[in-house]
Amino acid sequence: MSAASTGVTIRRARPGESGIVAGFIRELAEYERLAHELRAGEAEIDAALFCDNPRVFCDLAFLDDEPVGFALYFYNFSTFLGRHGIWLEDLYVREGLRGRGIGKALLASLARRCVAEGLGRLEWWVLDWNAPAIATYRALGAQPMEEWTVQRLTGEALTRLADKGGEISGREPG
Repeated sequence: MSAASTGVTIRRARPGESGIVAGFIRELAEYERLAHELRAGEAEIDAALFCDNPRVFCDLAFLDDEPVGFALYFYNFSTFLGRHGIWLEDLYVREGLRGRGIGKALLASLARRCVAEGLGRLEWWVLDWNAPAIATYRALGAQPMEEWTVQRLTGEALTRLADKGGEISGREPG
């Protein structure tokens, strides 16, 4: 898939390119000031993207045959729409190449996938301090989901819930 207006080519990551993807993830973690949370390396990325039944996918952006960005995503499901969608987990363009339409080309490629596959949504998170990205997303027509608050279970809390199940004290939601 090509984005002629930017000179960028977008295509699905191929076996043997896990190092490229892992490198972009490292750069993204540093940019987002979250390198201390990074655990995944090339082996984990390779196992996730190129196993027999992958649940996560990656598109790479190339400029003059040089990898310059990526979009890592998976399919989700909206019970309200009764249709699948795409959750964009990570979008990254190398520093110094931002503002050239590469990120938009990656998003447009995913939007085309959504339309072609009859999917209902393309969704993602953006850090609230990333004003340039937020401005770009608004210009594309993306709407913030301000009434929603992200919740996360990880580490000990995740294990505790898995171990205790319904035995956890507290009021049930809703």
